[in-house]
Formats: sequence, C-alpha cells, structure tokens
Amino acid sequence: MLTYDVVFWSIRKRSGRPKPWEVRWRVGSEPHSKSYKLKPQADGRLSELMTALREGQQFDVETGLPAKELAALAMPTWFEHAKAYALMKWPGAAAKHRASIAESLAVVTAVFVASPKGRPDPKVLRAALYQWAFRATLSESGEHVLRCDAGDVPAEIEEALTWVADNSLKVDEAARPEHIRAAFAALSKLLNGKTAAENTANRKRMVLSNAFRYAVEERALLNRHPFLAVDWSAPSTSDEVDFRYVPGPRLARELLAAVAEQGPRGEHLQAFYGAVYYVATRPGEAAALREEDFVLPPESEPDTWGEVLVSESHPEVGAGWTDAGKSHDERGLKHRARGAVRSVPMPPVYVRMVRAHIKRYGVAPDGRIFRAVRGGRVTSNEYCDVWEAAREAVLSPQEAKTPMADVPYCFRHAAVSFWIKSGVDPVEVAYRAGHSVAVLYRFYAKILKGASAHANSLIQKGLEAEEAE
Repeated sequence: MLTYDVVFWSIRKRSGRPKPWEVRWRVGSEPHSKSYKLKPQADGRLSELMTALREGQQFDVETGLPAKELAALAMPTWFEHAKAYALMKWPGAAAKHRASIAESLAVVTAVFVASPKGRPDPKVLRAALYQWAFRATLSESGEHVLRCDAGDVPAEIEEALTWVADNSLKVDEAARPEHIRAAFAALSKLLNGKTAAENTANRKRMVLSNAFRYAVEERALLNRHPFLAVDWSAPSTSDEVDFRYVPGPRLARELLAAVAEQGPRGEHLQAFYGAVYYVATRPGEAAALREEDFVLPPESEPDTWGEVLVSESHPEVGAGWTDAGKSHDERGLKHRARGAVRSVPMPPVYVRMVRAHIKRYGVAPDGRIFRAVRGGRVTSNEYCDVWEAAREAVLSPQEAKTPMADVPYCFRHAAVSFWIKSGVDPVEVAYRAGHSVAVLYRFYAKILKGASAHANSLIQKGLEAEEAE
C-alpha cells in the first residue's frame, strides 16, 4: 500500500558495528531502517528519501521505498518483457507472423543490452533468441510455453540466453531515445549487412512498436510510447519492382513451356506456374487450389473465360512455427478476413491448361489439384528446382547471371504488370491480385504512370472530338 504518511528520524550511530550509521524512517505504522559504513552515505540516503517525499511521491508501507524506486525494482528487463510479449501473441498469430515477431525481437534484444562484454557468437546468439527464446511449443498440459522454458536446451544456447538475461536493459532503459534509435538502425539492416527494403524495415519496426505498446497499455510499465520521443528517418529505399528482370509475355510463355519439358515433375507443375502467371496467385495460394475452386466453362466453348475462387494460402514457414507441426501454414488470404474469397477471371488458355491437368493427374483426396511426389503439399524446394532448370533452358548464359526471372514469384509480377499495360483499371488489377490499391501503386508505380499517360491521351482525344462538334 502507498501512503504519504512518512516520518523521518535523525541518523543514529551504533558504535561497534561494521555499518554504524543508521537511517530510520516510518511509513504508516511500519518502521524501516538502513545502515551505512560512512556518515556521508547515510546523509545522502536520508536526503534522497526526503526529496522523494517533497516531490510528492508516495511511499510503500511494506518496503518503505518511494514509489519510483519501488517501480524500478519491479521493472522487468527487456528480455523478460519480450518473451512475455512473444508468448502472448503466439496463439492468435499466423505462422509467418510468429516467425516475423521472433525475427524482429531477436534483432532488438541483442541491441538492448548494457554491455557487449562476453557477447556470444552472433550466429549462436541469433539462434538462441530466434529459435528458443521467442518460439513457443505445446507443453504436456496443452499450454503454449517458450522453447527455452520447456527443457532440453543445448549448452551453447543456454549460455547465450544466460548472457542476454544478465545483460538485458530494463524496459524503461530500453525505451530511452538513444536505444530506440539503435534498435531502428539494426532493424533497417539485413543479416548480410545490406539495407533492408522499406517494407521489410517497417514490418520489423511495427513489431517493436507493438511490443512497447504492450508495455504501456497492458502491463503499465511505461507512461507513454517511447517512439513519440524519437525523431528518426529510415534509410531511403524503393519497394518498386525492378521491371528490367520481370519476364514479358513471350518469355513467360517460353518459361511455361520449358517447365513442362523438365520431366514428369515439370509436366505436373506447368499448370501450377500457370496459376501464378495467368491469375496472379501467390505460390502459397496456388498450392492450396482445389478442383472445387475452379468454375470452368463447357468444353464446347473453348474461347470462354472461366473463374477461380482463391480462398486459402499455404505459405511455407517451417514446422516449428505452425500448430500442426507442418512445414507450411494453412490460413486465409493475406491481409484479408478469415473466410474471404477472391474471384479471379481465368483466360481461356489457362482454362484449357487446368482442364487438361485434372484429366491427366486427377486430384488429391482433399481435392487439391497440385501435389508433391508423395502426395503432400507442393514444396518450394520442389517447384524451385524445376523453375531453375527451366530458366537455364530458356535464358542465355549472360541473362542467367542476372536476376531475370530469378524466382517463381516473378510470374506474379509479370501478370500484374501485363494487366496494367493492357489497360485494366488499377482498382480491378489490385482486386484480382489480392493487393490494396495503395500497395499496387507502391510496387508498380512506374508502369501505372505509363498507363496514366495512355489514359490522358484517350481523354485528350475525347476532348478534341467534343470541341470539334
């Protein structure tokens, strides 16, 4: 209990004791005392206590301490708080978001330390934080616990975590502007030391912001969010797609044909890549497509468009981050409410590709039309191996050394950029791709500017025709 009922007594000397100078005071009905070796030490402590009372601080009856000192003693370290935050977020977070939280907390926790003395090897320290301190698992009782608290921790990991625990700043110290700026700088770098893309840096800073918001709003450890006191600008980067290395329609068709030439596995995956190119699905969305998701026109109408209903995504993230222990997550569409469905028109060429694929390979027991060799989900290792072989078959040796079509995701960029160049309204493009319009403009600004010029020319022609009447 806190109270203003505080009485101080004069310093008492007790001869014959190692610490003869005794400071005495009473809080409420409880007496308190503290002994010191030297009188100036006792004088200083009494002065501190009296100053706290003059400043309007209440004192704790049980400990006899001013409110601020009591709060400082109860203040957890950043490491303790970050673990609590990661565990709190775990049950309701998607697998990729769990990994993102752990990644961001691992970076800043290594920054929020009092001294670098005895710092563990960087790789060991990162593994200790990312894989053990901020990753949860199910206990025998069915509750989530952090891996570092579940037992069987390797010795070098245990040593790294002990170093962090011993050197971690208190939460209120970590919230100081100089430490926040250091954390921002660290979050703006990749593991290889290069500057991270703006979107990546913002995502990581948002995790830190939410962790501090948890300290302010839920745990009452801070009075205000520390970001408000920091004036900091991220290094300037661009999130725009580099269209020099995005395949055009001709190269895209050649890559699709080359995929089918990579043996039985390539033949099976051609329609998978077709989904990424012709309807701009993310690879994780393509992997989740089922036969029931396709609305195909009659075979007697070969030039009629179809429709695909995209409602799930199975992004790869690693078995340690999913509840089911699978290497991929099973969730709804990215940045959409659970159960949301995105309807995307299918051009006739892809209608024919899907129909031929189903006739030849059938579907998995759960209805998925794309599956791995052993019947499970198509993994990135599998489809990336096929992609790399197709890329080498199509590109010249000089082109193969560049980022041209370097990853399967480039087919999605190719699809979106082709739609924009074809004159499709940006709002419709954003919907089909599962983007917000703001994201579309951020990533495809250059192409959209070109489309705007075309639109301006059409408007100009219309105005001139009207004036001529």
